Amino acid sequence: MTRPERESLAGLLDDDSIRLGLTASDRFDAVTQCGQALVATGAVAEAYVESMLKRERSVSTYIGEGVAIPHGTLAGKDSVSRPAMVVLGFTDGVDWGDGHIARVCVGIAAPAGGHVALVARLAEILLDAELAERLRSATTAEQIKVLFAAGDDRGER
Repeated sequence: MTRPERESLAGLLDDDSIRLGLTASDRFDAVTQCGQALVATGAVAEAYVESMLKRERSVSTYIGEGVAIPHGTLAGKDSVSRPAMVVLGFTDGVDWGDGHIARVCVGIAAPAGGHVALVARLAEILLDAELAERLRSATTAEQIKVLFAAGDDRGER
């Protein structure tokens, strides 16, 4: 299996992994939707969703710039069959607490500690204010795929 830190971020997105125009009642609903989207890709078992919720209950996955990166706990790694990523856009945003509103959730799954590398690579993209704005304002799946491909290109420099 390819190690997540070497895999293309854009390559982790299946065609149906990008869902825009969604609503969520709260951050736990948003995390559940991310988990269910990962289950739908076949990358994780249903148990991974609870692992994601457990992580969110212990520490917020909001990282700034209107983006949260929900992911499972280390104990949830056994529910992951392959690295994957989903991008969910919430039109009205989701109250993530402490005055933070997430407009985009990037749900990730990676076996055995691969979360750290994926979160680090995503955070690098989001540190670029222009790329973060493009992610928040994307209205099509293609725009998001192009954005992550550009982020992959940045990481190779």
